[in-house]
Amino acid sequence: MGMEDVIGHAAQIAQLRGDLESGNLAHAYLFVGPPHVGKFSVAKAFAAEILLRDVAPAGRERAAHQIERLIHPDLLVLDQLWIEDVQEDWDAIAKTSNVPQEHRADSSRSMKTDTIGIDDVRAVQDRLYATGGPHRCCLVRSVERMQDEAANALLKILEEPPPGRVFVLTAAAASLLLPTVVSRCRVLHFHPLAHRDLAPLLEDFPEEDRGFLLHLAQGSPGVLRTMRDDPDRRREERLMHTAALGFWTATSLVDRLKTLTPLHKRGPEAERFLLHLSLALRDCHPQMRAAWGSALLELARLLQTNANRALLCTRFALQVAAVSLSPVSSLQ
Repeated sequence: MGMEDVIGHAAQIAQLRGDLESGNLAHAYLFVGPPHVGKFSVAKAFAAEILLRDVAPAGRERAAHQIERLIHPDLLVLDQLWIEDVQEDWDAIAKTSNVPQEHRADSSRSMKTDTIGIDDVRAVQDRLYATGGPHRCCLVRSVERMQDEAANALLKILEEPPPGRVFVLTAAAASLLLPTVVSRCRVLHFHPLAHRDLAPLLEDFPEEDRGFLLHLAQGSPGVLRTMRDDPDRRREERLMHTAALGFWTATSLVDRLKTLTPLHKRGPEAERFLLHLSLALRDCHPQMRAAWGSALLELARLLQTNANRALLCTRFALQVAAVSLSPVSSLQ
């Protein structure tokens, strides 16, 4: 996939193309933005264009195939390092990462974590200094996963990079990284995409489904693709949305409390249910939205603390019930 195939992010791609055309490539780039907005897709497309420029026209198709399959000798990718429930399946991990994993496969030092450690950076370093083409690209997703020792080792490489090496790092926020690492990178900021950019991904879907999925994706093409291609996930999201809508329309405090059960345990399911509560709130009367919305925002903030989540949910349900019994509820 070339940069022309990337959805959205026109300004960022224009800047990268300008660097490429002018020969002003930085030795390190940092793409900063929310998860799943397409940072790593742009990184891979950018690396492909860098590497393909070094190849004669007759060999570009073969090289592009190698890049796509992560077997190109001048492309290093550090993406997934451990997958829950398939932690011993190195073939699954190799679909996204091609940095040697021998140090992880060694049972005496098994690393059942997606954290990037010093041995991972050393494995990258070994490949960086090997001979190859004029350029060698190293992509690291979610560089904030690095342990301190690994981050310091990466910093040393960035301070004195071998000629022709280009790093592309991605992170949710620059504040999560060592300031010295950030200072050695050319930083590009990525943002959630507008519905008009994402709409082409759902051309075959009915209008109602398109609207629902676009709102649920929150500007993230990665999330949208997952839901588009997974009917079970779409059904799951529909059920969760129905439950969230039922919370706002319930007349019983007991029913409301039962509906909030997914929030009792921290994790992805709780985050998704909070999003559905927010989306379902849009279908309520504007004046109810204002009162309930404030309570929901407070709940979301408090759930980030170490407070008892079940008690927070009870407090939230009581706040919503109190508003429902107030005069404003007669507007529904």
